[in-house]
Amino acid sequence: MSFDVFGLILQAGLIVKLVLIILFAFSLVSWAIILSKWKEVRGATEDSEAFLEIYHEQPFNQAYDAAGDLDRGPVATVFVAICDEMGRVARDKGRSSIHDLGPAETAKVQRLLRWYAVREGQRLERGLSFLATTGSSTVYIGLFGTVIGIIQAFQGIAQSGNASLAVVAPGIAEALIATAVGLFAAIPATIFYNHFSAGIDKLVHAMEQFVGEFGDDIGTFTGASITAASSDLVEDGDGAGRS
Repeated sequence: MSFDVFGLILQAGLIVKLVLIILFAFSLVSWAIILSKWKEVRGATEDSEAFLEIYHEQPFNQAYDAAGDLDRGPVATVFVAICDEMGRVARDKGRSSIHDLGPAETAKVQRLLRWYAVREGQRLERGLSFLATTGSSTVYIGLFGTVIGIIQAFQGIAQSGNASLAVVAPGIAEALIATAVGLFAAIPATIFYNHFSAGIDKLVHAMEQFVGEFGDDIGTFTGASITAASSDLVEDGDGAGRS
């Protein structure tokens, strides 16, 4: 005997239908997060790798210009934010360039560097908690619906007084639909949560390395500078992150 899935859903009891609605909502939101996060993590990885290559090989002003076009990456975003902050501090203090910043001002910028990096890491992790919740809870929500459905099926059997397979099977099938939908929501959420977590961990590690390197460079800049009048970089330093 074959069963129509949609027919089974329509024939399910009220509680089972509510459970299915919840599971479909979890699944829909999870897939929206998955598609969005896939694009975000891929873009962040590509732009971060491209920016780090430029930062290590090109003059400082070229790294700043390139960072504006690589803003999907958290590393470039942090770099631009700190460069703009150094320019702002220099303007406020009446300095001609970041080369003239004092120890206290430099320390403040270095603290902000770490804070901006933390903020970018938190931004990358947005949505992951929902995927984790979906992966860990929807199976149990579906199981709850199945248990309720089976209870209702046996109550129907008791009322009819007929325990033949033809009577039992449809009710059990209706109940098991909830578990199937729960698995449908949980499996992709778990897979992509692990996939995105691994990718984000790599990005955060790269950002931590950059923060340490750039933080040291901030204290040793001698050639590359940002004018106090704007965040535009002056002509040619020796190289990004190098004095």
